Amino acid sequence: MKFAPIMMDVSAYSLTDTEKSQLAKPSIGGVILFSRNFESIEQIKTLIESIRSIKPELLIAVDHEGGRVQRFKQDFTHLPAMAKLGNVYDRDPELATQQAFSCGYILAYELLAIGVDFSFAPVLDVDYGQSSVIGDRALHSNPKVIVALASELIKGMHEAGMKCVGKHFPGHGYVAADSHLDLPVDDRSMIELTPDMSPFKELVTQGLDAVMPAHIVYSQIDDKPAGFSEKWIKQILQEQLGFGGVVFSDDLSMQGAFFIEDIVDRVRVSLESGCDMVLICNHPEMVSAVIDTDWGVSEKLELMQGYKHFNYDKITHLSHLDNIRDLL
Repeated sequence: MKFAPIMMDVSAYSLTDTEKSQLAKPSIGGVILFSRNFESIEQIKTLIESIRSIKPELLIAVDHEGGRVQRFKQDFTHLPAMAKLGNVYDRDPELATQQAFSCGYILAYELLAIGVDFSFAPVLDVDYGQSSVIGDRALHSNPKVIVALASELIKGMHEAGMKCVGKHFPGHGYVAADSHLDLPVDDRSMIELTPDMSPFKELVTQGLDAVMPAHIVYSQIDDKPAGFSEKWIKQILQEQLGFGGVVFSDDLSMQGAFFIEDIVDRVRVSLESGCDMVLICNHPEMVSAVIDTDWGVSEKLELMQGYKHFNYDKITHLSHLDNIRDLL
């Protein structure tokens, strides 16, 4: 199955007529949901059903990491910030890895149960203690611990039937600036970036399905942000690290993406640089500007379908909830 490369958002609890017509366009391949789309489980199920009634194969995604980045809360397990797993690891590595698996399973199970295909998780950034936008979203300050925990979290997601998205390649934890509001510049050398890149490198062979590059300029490697850089995506991520999965852009309406002023050029360069799907959120006028262009299709995106592979298993879900009770 071939998927179009634009992922858009929708404005509220139900679809507007304009959104219905936009979702039917050939260029739209996915929808990302936000807190503004969630009122209750029954309502979000109805919204997802209405989206799929227009185009059944649309990928439906959400940022659902735990902690402060979890869009759906009422009647969902409010998962811990991932740094809590890192704190447990420092005391008891075996318990932490078990809990990471359970967190991944619960995260995936509860989203798949309402029809969401995947979450943009896990965060693989290294915690340097200086990035407010990453902060406790990061698993740890030690890349080896990040790999140990993230690999189990990913196994848990896979067990429930969901693919994962590691972010933000090659690492967002070092810079203090928030790419939602600014274009951060990381002036470290490639050698200095090695610790940040190592979780991505290690997890390529441990089930990493998809990657999201950062809207950050790594000035000693390329003058373009990673998400607009063939050097980062094609040469380093795909050729050097051997990653063959899906590449999602970060939101092209974020300030860090304004490296390229025009949204049409932004989409074009992002796709040409190696992204398989680009996200445009919170700016319907930007979606309107690109929606009638033929951006081609990607067969790789079929990998990210999750809801079709969901296995309902309430007993297993409850056992994993018991496993993380002390983190909640």
